[in-house]
Amino acid sequence: MPLIEFTDKGLYCRAGDFYIDPWRPVDKAVITHAHSDHARWGNKYYLCHHDTRPILQQRLGPNTYQDIAWNEPVYMNGVRITLFPAGHIIGSSQVRIESNGEIWVVSGDYKIENDGISGQFEPVKCHSFITESTFGLPIYNWKPQTEIYTDVQNWIRKNQEVSKTSVLIAYSLGKAQRLLHPIAEVTDKIFVHGAVYNIHMALVNAGWKLPAVQRVTPETSKEELKGAVVIAPSSAEGSPWLRRFAPYEIGICSGWMQVRGNARRKNADAGFALSDHADWNGLLQACRETEAECIYATHGFQAVFTRYLNEHGINAKEVKTEYGDDELEPAELKLEED
Repeated sequence: MPLIEFTDKGLYCRAGDFYIDPWRPVDKAVITHAHSDHARWGNKYYLCHHDTRPILQQRLGPNTYQDIAWNEPVYMNGVRITLFPAGHIIGSSQVRIESNGEIWVVSGDYKIENDGISGQFEPVKCHSFITESTFGLPIYNWKPQTEIYTDVQNWIRKNQEVSKTSVLIAYSLGKAQRLLHPIAEVTDKIFVHGAVYNIHMALVNAGWKLPAVQRVTPETSKEELKGAVVIAPSSAEGSPWLRRFAPYEIGICSGWMQVRGNARRKNADAGFALSDHADWNGLLQACRETEAECIYATHGFQAVFTRYLNEHGINAKEVKTEYGDDELEPAELKLEED
């Protein structure tokens, strides 16, 4: 029996009697990170990283939570569980489980480049490695983060010159926090959608030092918004909520902007290929550095990715899960209409 089984409720460790990022309610859930496709409501117990707990509390409300640090082992029924940085978003972790000399690592979502707030991805040697493959095609090859930030800053400055509001479409948990520091170098007029504000305040109240933001409300004046920056979730695209910012330009921050024409198809003025996921080379690097005997690829271009690994001497299998694309905002985040 493998240490992790792929079941209709999620990734199950029978020896420890717990699930990792289950998509159905279970008694014991080990959570890699707080995005809604990996951390769902209804579990009786949640184990997560210290920095993930306040976000789960904000999103899921009162529950039984246990939080631990990276590289701080805990045991369930004799199975050793240790969290390591995944570099995806604040608090995101890889889950290493060990029993009777067998080691598996569940990566959750991850990226290789250190973004300055999410922790540096740390390859963990194991026998079996479960990896995402959201951007598992060779076309996805990210520019260095500093270059993308410079592009965003120059775009904001261009809009400021003509008193336009710069509306950045970015996931409320992850990219919204990453963008704050480079934006703050250009302006202190940073406004955010309510969904972004809720996450922001949960982190600030937990002790995170983030640049100050203002929540967009019906009382926010046109004068305040001239030349300002607004961060909003993808659900704001094409919505009446945007009308208050006119004149404005829209810039979408997403790995999908790597494909030429995607910004135009979304009627955006600019596209920035900023992703919280590993690109093609990052995925390959992570898989190689684990030295795993078997790679299990899930959510994304897993068929292409596993075929490439097998053709290059790395044993890989495709696995179906219910994890989604966190480059899109979950339905639970409703727009605030006038």
